[in-house]
Amino acid sequence: MSAPEVTPEPGWRPIEPPRLERGTPGGRSFVSGDPQGDRLRVCYFWRGGERPLVGRAWFGPGAEGPPGYAHGGSMAAVLDEAMGAAAWTAGHKVVAVQLDTSFRRMLPLGTDALLEAWVEGVEGRKVRTAGRLVGEAGEVFAEAKALFVTLDAERFGGMLEKAARTAGS
Repeated sequence: MSAPEVTPEPGWRPIEPPRLERGTPGGRSFVSGDPQGDRLRVCYFWRGGERPLVGRAWFGPGAEGPPGYAHGGSMAAVLDEAMGAAAWTAGHKVVAVQLDTSFRRMLPLGTDALLEAWVEGVEGRKVRTAGRLVGEAGEVFAEAKALFVTLDAERFGGMLEKAARTAGS
């Protein structure tokens, strides 16, 4: 089973989420790391509008939990990264403090799901986000909400500068 080629929808612009961790070279997704692997493959795009961050998330045999289906942890990891990326691309330098994932239906291995993530609100240092994984027929596999907090520039200044450089800002 190999990952399908990702073709962006008209108006979608490929983006790389900012990186704080060392991870893989080239700014690839933390959760999918190896683009040739059989676990996960995540590609992000900017589409503008009310919910600007979208992506494609492919779940291969290396992401298996129940036989034939993706492990819930792999789905939660994809949503965590996407919601953080939505906050960063909206200009909020944040880290996660709370994640709440609801699994709506089992996600079959080999699925190339639509990934959506957005910022729902900002209150002081708190940034609330939401995201979901959706199948071709519109079925929702998982939804998530998260609370992120803005990083302290004095404490994490060097890390923030590095992430800003990788994001091109």
